[in-house]
Amino acid sequence: MGVLNATPDSFSDGGRWGDAAGAIAAAERMCAEGADLIDVGGESTRPGAAPVPEAEERARVLPVIAALAGRARLSIDTQKPSVALAAAAAGATVLNDVQGLILDEMVEVSARFEVTVVMHMRGSPQTMGSLTDYDDLEGEVQARLRAAATRARSPAVWIDPGVGFAKTTAQNLRLLGRLDRLVALGWPVLVGASRKRFIGEVLGLPAPADRLVGSLAAVAAAYQAGAQIFRVHDVAATRQLLDMLWAIEAAAGPTEAEAPG
Repeated sequence: MGVLNATPDSFSDGGRWGDAAGAIAAAERMCAEGADLIDVGGESTRPGAAPVPEAEERARVLPVIAALAGRARLSIDTQKPSVALAAAAAGATVLNDVQGLILDEMVEVSARFEVTVVMHMRGSPQTMGSLTDYDDLEGEVQARLRAAATRARSPAVWIDPGVGFAKTTAQNLRLLGRLDRLVALGWPVLVGASRKRFIGEVLGLPAPADRLVGSLAAVAAAYQAGAQIFRVHDVAATRQLLDMLWAIEAAAGPTEAEAPG
């Protein structure tokens, strides 16, 4: 899943695509580099980001989705049911709701999509940094995602642990290290760790653009744990990593326990 932020203030690439034409060209480039899906967002969810009026968010994402519909598989990254509904009409087939379907109206809208992605987050971008106290991190994340997944009305659901959302660096690392427990719930797992702050804190890299190696390490760990979808900024490098991991796995063949008969 390639990240396409049609925003001026996203933490990594905000303002990079100054207009719809630039965003469309970026999406086409990511598809050529191996993206299977483009996630289009018009409102930043970085910590502290200000809300965006509905009309402005629609103006940012709908021309891009309409132009790419039929040429790429598209996801809409939004918290607003009205924006999601308009995106579906424009050609988006995947709903990426960072709020995890807490709104009944968004549950209804999810029926318009082939896939709904439900993510774990507490609070809002303005408050989530203060909501990192958990009695049972993994148990609470799993329970919240299980509940959200059962509310979705699309034919398919993906779950996302919400790396970087209402979680400390240590908590993000713990979730990634124990991701197999989330995979065991049975829904396809999406991981979006690309260029995030916890990688910078671990590696001492304040600039998001410098976090490629750490981002690839997070993808590799998630893949080995059984995650199936990876939301990334660096599509070409991630595609190569995953293709190589897949080739190694395929060459190894099944273990004796997995072999038929």
